[in-house]
Amino acid sequence: MKSELVVDVQEKEVSIALLEDSRLVSLQKESRNQAYVVGDLYLAKVRKIMPGLNAAFVDVGFEKDAFLHYLDLGPQFSTFNAFIKEALNDKKKVPSISKFKPLPDIPKQGKIQDVLEPGQSLLVQIVKEPISSKGPRLTTEVSLTGRFLVLIPFGDKISISQKIKSTEEKVRLRQLVGSIKPKGFSVIIRTSAENKRFAELNQEMKSLIKVWEDSIAKMQRSQPPMLIYEEESRAVGVIRDMFSPDFENIHVNNQEAFTQIQSYIDIIFPEKKDIVKLYQKEIPIFDHFNITKQIKSSFGKTVSFKSGAYIIIEHTEALHVIDVNSGNRSKASSDQESNALEVNLKAADEIARQLRLRDMGGIIVIDFIDMAKAEHRQALYEHMKEIMATDRARHNILPLSKFGLMQITRQRVRPALDITTNENCPSCFGKGEIQASLLFTDKLDEKLDYLVNNLKVRKFKMYIHPYVDAYVKKGLISIYSKWRRKYGRGFKVLPDQSLAYLQYKVMDADGKEIDLQEESDFNSNRSKSHARQKESD
Repeated sequence: MKSELVVDVQEKEVSIALLEDSRLVSLQKESRNQAYVVGDLYLAKVRKIMPGLNAAFVDVGFEKDAFLHYLDLGPQFSTFNAFIKEALNDKKKVPSISKFKPLPDIPKQGKIQDVLEPGQSLLVQIVKEPISSKGPRLTTEVSLTGRFLVLIPFGDKISISQKIKSTEEKVRLRQLVGSIKPKGFSVIIRTSAENKRFAELNQEMKSLIKVWEDSIAKMQRSQPPMLIYEEESRAVGVIRDMFSPDFENIHVNNQEAFTQIQSYIDIIFPEKKDIVKLYQKEIPIFDHFNITKQIKSSFGKTVSFKSGAYIIIEHTEALHVIDVNSGNRSKASSDQESNALEVNLKAADEIARQLRLRDMGGIIVIDFIDMAKAEHRQALYEHMKEIMATDRARHNILPLSKFGLMQITRQRVRPALDITTNENCPSCFGKGEIQASLLFTDKLDEKLDYLVNNLKVRKFKMYIHPYVDAYVKKGLISIYSKWRRKYGRGFKVLPDQSLAYLQYKVMDADGKEIDLQEESDFNSNRSKSHARQKESD
């Protein structure tokens, strides 16, 4: 199976698509100016103690206060809290954990008001991003994640991933990490550390310790609420968690991100450095790899798959509900039971893909087509467990109930990815009246004239829907060739599958969008007067 990553870096967000045999199986979007990401460290201030919830609301700078439960403080909170207080009180030196005297663990059934008080400063880590109306969820059990190791301050344990099966390798890794682990830190050895050399693990250990020391030093210079530590790059952070040695290619359309990703791969897997490739074609990278079309067909309420069957996906605050329908199947069996089993098995494949693709978490309830035979229900349950085995998120699957419902719980640390596939009309903005589509090229002509003659922009790219692109470029003497003769050859018109039929966007030479679209676009006279007004301003 051919696995590839495609990284689309735009001005406001980074999108990373995982392809298996050119089929989209995972999509992650990270805002480049997003305030909170799992793993970020903040110097925060306790705002309110809630004894009834045994939790505290904490100010980390977000409009909604973050939530810190007593159980998320960790057993070593007394030691952690004393360390943070000392560091904040004496800002001339960074205290050393190895020389810090550990205090007794806090009781498991303790009360939040006994260990925290309003106004107290804390170093906290995001464990769940804001979801819906809820603020971020926090922990004071700080963990710094690398490719091979996870470093946890205020502990003294070495844990090994259960996916490493070899007893000899476990003993080797435990002895190796024990020899390089500083006092006062716990370490989790990740699966990717298997068969790695001493030098690689030692280098990562040193880098993680430096991150901790630099974070404490920055904390001493800061006032809450303040971001203390975040990933160097959103793309690198996502790829760190998604990367597999099985990847054949990583395509990136941004020079800076390309350099960062290639440097990261060179550190963790030098022999795979050359799989990182810079995409430099003018066609959008997601269009080139047929990802845009797959996104359009895979997201939305109804998702069809082979033989005419389809599933309907509904989202609520508490859970996700999926309904399986046989539809108008062209090759339906005369045996209703066999037909139901066949549709359910194919639906299970698509549902497993959708859970990863949309990053759906929490409770998922699936209403499969009813099957009378117990062996068929068991076969469906076993099949779902098998295809979900490759899902990196923790999950639990229950057998079908007597009502034919399957319940799945899946780890949720970020909001489910919800992409609207319906397109708003770019001409009327939902008002119901648009300009005649035949006049759309006239409007594009006006925009080109305004860009070249009024704004004096000579080099730019105008993206339009592929159908419109085909229309303006048809024939020997095309509309496009007339525009190039009229306005010069410094600009290009290119297709973009993500755009609606009568939509366009313009990017300057630096890849930044030039905002020319207005609600008054359907009235060209008003558009012209607005353009003149902007010019006079």
